[in-house]
Amino acid sequence: MIEKMARQQQNDGGLKETVVVVNRVAKVVKGGKRFSMNALVVVGDKNGKVGCGIGKAKEIQTAIKKGSVRAFKHMVSVQLKGSTIPHEIIGVSGAGKVLLKPAVPGTGVIACEAVRAVLEAVGIRDILTKSMRSSNSFNVVYATIEALKELRLREEIAKILKKEVVEI
Repeated sequence: MIEKMARQQQNDGGLKETVVVVNRVAKVVKGGKRFSMNALVVVGDKNGKVGCGIGKAKEIQTAIKKGSVRAFKHMVSVQLKGSTIPHEIIGVSGAGKVLLKPAVPGTGVIACEAVRAVLEAVGIRDILTKSMRSSNSFNVVYATIEALKELRLREEIAKILKKEVVEI
């Protein structure tokens, strides 16, 4: 049984916390079934930093809290170009594959629920996306974060190649 939740919360540190999905998991033991919950949580500051984490517990609230703590610990910085990304990129994680394309201002976030949670937490307002393989929310979120980690600005690439920006 999968419950999709679009719960968003502002933390006191200015972080946006979004619960992407909550799953109920059953373990069969001698006396019957033992139920547990897991939650996928995305945390971001809407200014170029984002992280995701999975929390597992017997209760939903505890699982969400554990997920947000793990997401905060694993935050990464993202290179942005205004309200979009600097270039087109594909992110892969497990069976998930996500295509991210920059868009002109005013386009909005064209994405599925899992990708939208990550992009809004990072602060991207104009982007086009396509989830190409798996529809599993866990893999899609991780693939999106992998793609965002690999983004580079022209100035950064020029510095690495020891060339001028106009040469690239």
